[in-house]
Amino acid sequence: MAAAEMEILDSEEQLVAFHLAGEIYGVNISLIHEIIRMREITQIPRTNKEIEGVINLRGKIVPILDLRSRLSMPAAERTSETRIIVVEISDCTVGMIVDGVTGVLRMSEDSVELPSKLVSDLETDFIRGVGKSDEQLVILLNMHNVIQIPQI
Repeated sequence: MAAAEMEILDSEEQLVAFHLAGEIYGVNISLIHEIIRMREITQIPRTNKEIEGVINLRGKIVPILDLRSRLSMPAAERTSETRIIVVEISDCTVGMIVDGVTGVLRMSEDSVELPSKLVSDLETDFIRGVGKSDEQLVILLNMHNVIQIPQI
């Protein structure tokens, strides 16, 4: 492989793209453990409102985060397209409920812009950038900040 081709590959990022409230979001594929269909969630009393509960994923108890609630979006009816994206960050495994998974995108570094101070909340810092893919915009989430659940 030529050096120029390697350079292009190094500056590209693979993202899992998903729908949430009519917009497309992206998470780096290296953080994704798996994507599963919606299933019954066991509610845990007195947990943060953003935590739906837990599921048993092949013997491991995984907390499930309502991503709409976490991002201060209105609740929506769950459909056959609703999925749970299971992410792993620093020995922490969390499932996130999303409206539907679009697929995998490749995005180059130069097609991503940092969020404007006008649209980003410095207190939450959930968005690490907005990428341009074909004719659509993809909101890139900062998963380290998204899964940090505040205490009750």
